[in-house]
Amino acid sequence: MKSNVLGPDGPTDPQRPNASIVTATADSLPDQPNALARARAFAEPLIAGETLDTGENILAHADAVAAILKGIGGSEAMQAATYLVHACQHLTKPQEVIAKAFGANYAALAIETTKLVHVQRQARTADAKAQLLDDPAAQTENVRKMLLAFSRDLRVVMLRLASRLQTLRHYAATRQSAPPALAHESLHVFAPLANRLGIWQIKWEMEDLAFRFLEPDTYKHTARLLDEKRVEREGFMESLRAQLERELNQNGIAALVQGRPKHIYSIVKKMRGKSLGFDQVFDIRALRVIAADINGCYAALGFVHSRFTPVAGEFDDYIAKPKSNGYQSLHTVVRDEAGRAVEIQIRTQAMHDHAEHGVAAHWAYKEAGTKGYSGVSASSEYDAKIAVLRQLLAWERDLSGPAARQGLFEDRIYVLTPDAAIVELPQGATAVDFAYSVHTSLGHRCRGARIDGAMVPLNTPLQNGQTVEVVTAKEGGPSRDWLNPELGFLASHRAKSKVRAWFNALAMEQTVAKGREAVEKLLQREGKTAMKLDDLALQLGFKTADDLFEVVGKDELSLRTIENMLRPPEPVLSQDDYVLAKKARQPDKSSQSGKGGKGSVLVVGIDSLLTQLAKCCKPAPPDEILGFVTKGKGVSIHRSDCSNFRNMASGSPDRVIEVQWSSSKTADGSVYPVDVAVEAADRQGLLRDISEVFAKEKMNVIGVQTQSVKDNRGGTAWMTFTVEVAQSGRLNQVLGLVAEVAGVRSARRR
Repeated sequence: MKSNVLGPDGPTDPQRPNASIVTATADSLPDQPNALARARAFAEPLIAGETLDTGENILAHADAVAAILKGIGGSEAMQAATYLVHACQHLTKPQEVIAKAFGANYAALAIETTKLVHVQRQARTADAKAQLLDDPAAQTENVRKMLLAFSRDLRVVMLRLASRLQTLRHYAATRQSAPPALAHESLHVFAPLANRLGIWQIKWEMEDLAFRFLEPDTYKHTARLLDEKRVEREGFMESLRAQLERELNQNGIAALVQGRPKHIYSIVKKMRGKSLGFDQVFDIRALRVIAADINGCYAALGFVHSRFTPVAGEFDDYIAKPKSNGYQSLHTVVRDEAGRAVEIQIRTQAMHDHAEHGVAAHWAYKEAGTKGYSGVSASSEYDAKIAVLRQLLAWERDLSGPAARQGLFEDRIYVLTPDAAIVELPQGATAVDFAYSVHTSLGHRCRGARIDGAMVPLNTPLQNGQTVEVVTAKEGGPSRDWLNPELGFLASHRAKSKVRAWFNALAMEQTVAKGREAVEKLLQREGKTAMKLDDLALQLGFKTADDLFEVVGKDELSLRTIENMLRPPEPVLSQDDYVLAKKARQPDKSSQSGKGGKGSVLVVGIDSLLTQLAKCCKPAPPDEILGFVTKGKGVSIHRSDCSNFRNMASGSPDRVIEVQWSSSKTADGSVYPVDVAVEAADRQGLLRDISEVFAKEKMNVIGVQTQSVKDNRGGTAWMTFTVEVAQSGRLNQVLGLVAEVAGVRSARRR
């Protein structure tokens, strides 16, 4: 069977086709009969013959991870989950299959862990070079993704730590050199996480193994120094241990005294940090005193200080003031009669259990009770979860220490929702930013906030790890004050854009309402109240009535344009339109004219004759014109360049007569209908834009015909406008303006 190569900590493909990633909840895994045995039997056929890219058999890796989890207090359900994680890679629909066999919680945990493995592997590969240079930027995004993944399901923490420890153990056992990027990540990301959660048992071993691969020469040198005087040192420490335990009990202080293991990485860190020689490091000789209770701890401390000589500046009381990760103990350094320094830790058994296993000792929320996490008392399941999440946030803050100077971590914070979900926000964010990050509606209705249970002003900057609860109104919107940068209500771009969008929408509603009112009043005046508003909008080139109301409300479209659309064509469009009656012998009357051009044409040599402007060419002053005597309809007036006139004249030249415009045509205010042909690229609003040009130039449009055709240029629109002009020369100026409208290719008189 061909081996399937996977990542060093597990599968690298987070999901197969059709597999849906479901955000895991923080509920504990349900107890199931024989869950561990069933999970192993389920996974064994899938992974027994497969290997990781470290060369380790996957089933053996899963067995070892389950053993590590058991050693730090993980339940059988947790141990069972590790087999399901490795089985995901070999299932077409892991979410469905695992949920059906073990339940949704198991499936969610397996999928989420597999997904995180993939994310970390990609980041480790991409940033390998930077990590080797101890560049904090290399781990920034990796830590961010780990943190957010852990917030979805904290059980992922335990699985990832145990799996990484086993990977390091495998490299050490097979005498292989671990990839530098993996060892670096283990030392600078995973070990600090274990420390922050108080799981020293994993922390110490992971640090030593990772350091062994990163600095093999330094590791071997330190190990050799430890080994050189090991027999002498162990003899002295065993004698001192027995003596101290005996004397404590003789003085009525019930206590157990133990030797402490030597951790090479810790020794090297102290040597480098304090510029100490090997013999000057107190960790080389160390004892641990386990007392019955807190009073016994202080009693033991008093006896130790009276029995030996305390070293000044080397005493720490972590019982009265626990470390941020919940660690509690008394630390002191004393010297014996020979002047040899010995470090002594004094704690209760409960403190010791927490120091060794931390969160792992009671990781499942429903099992926490009042024990809490990391030394934080928890009166409920929720309090316990909050305590763990805050340790994760503190871990991220630990890592940001040296990086903060380079601005890598200082740009954001993590806070908690009342349901204990982690929310990422920019530095300086407020409860209003928080509300908008959860949901836009929540932000709009935000009226107050509680931080860690206390009411605070809305512009109070949030701090890492705080729990934020938003007080909302049932309805309403944001305040304009929130957009004032001097008041400090908003820091995130998302929240600012949401607030601006709300006010823009509000202004748009007011504009549309104003436009609707104007259009409806116009329809009432024109007697067109039965007309559908959407139909009117379509005729004017708009998709919806609201689009029309918007431009009207903004005064971007004249109501005159709508009036022209609503009014029926003037009689001038009929066959008998623009009939001009004129008596050639009564020039005093010929100067009297009205709209339509009556009395504006003089027929030379004829006493009285009925005249009409030809519809084919629609002449207007000062066009050169000629007349053609029709049968029964008087004289038809044409432009001299009219093709229809030329055809008629060639057939009946005797019917052609000379005509001219009346000299009073300009003064009497006569207007004439002319046709304008426009060709343009078809688009939304084209008709509206061209009509607006005529309206601005005070040219009345009395008729419009449009036709659109799709072509290789996307679509072409042909439009014919019939407009009223006093002089055709004025029309040429307006056509120049029409040609400048976006998309117009040509505009000419027909």
